[in-house]
Amino acid sequence: PISNMKLIIATLLAGSAAAFAPASSSRASVSLDAAMDDLKVLATQANPVVKFYDPLELSSQLFWEESNESSIAWLRHAEIKHGRVAMAAFVGYIAQSNGFTFPWPTDLEGTPFPVDAGSPPEQWDALSDAAKYQIILFVGFLEWFSEATGDHYMRGGIPGKFPDFNGPDSAIPHPVPFNLYDPFAQPKKKSAEKKADGLIKEINNGRLAMIGIMGFLAEQKIDGAVPLLKGLVTHYDGEVMNPF
Repeated sequence: PISNMKLIIATLLAGSAAAFAPASSSRASVSLDAAMDDLKVLATQANPVVKFYDPLELSSQLFWEESNESSIAWLRHAEIKHGRVAMAAFVGYIAQSNGFTFPWPTDLEGTPFPVDAGSPPEQWDALSDAAKYQIILFVGFLEWFSEATGDHYMRGGIPGKFPDFNGPDSAIPHPVPFNLYDPFAQPKKKSAEKKADGLIKEINNGRLAMIGIMGFLAEQKIDGAVPLLKGLVTHYDGEVMNPF
């Protein structure tokens, strides 16, 4: 969990870089220049005020002995993925805080969702271990599927693209009616310009959501940590980074 927090902070800062070591061949150098140039353009489009900002020089590092181009792709994918998770967490936190749940029970015995337990972290604590394991295993499956299927983002694939569940290249042996991302095939109908604009909006919304969900949890643990949330969220004595 702490490493996830560090990763979120690192990917938020990976919007720019100072310089990088020259590649050993002209072809590799062109590839490096293209990856860095794309990152600079994306950073400027996402935030015209801050622009290209990378004080830790993460985008000039080599991760797992991979090329700089692959390392930049990993950083981009990590930010997009964690932004999506944060957006789901932020919306879920607000929904749970207001008593909204799925319409089905949490087990075969008909146990309802523990809305009366209190805040979202307290509702999580009130879930049975079996329910928690199902959630964690499902998330683990999605992570494995995204890494093991399709063109990997560090091998020429597109950062942030989640593989389809259905289609001719699907690795799932039985039909799946909807894909996790774009279940109704709407973005596929958009032009390249609209897709690029949508990516910028998604990155910015993800960054805000990361700040938002951490703000909720910080205020729950330390009263007054986020003055704007004082009195809006209840104090939580548990461990917000402990899934069990």
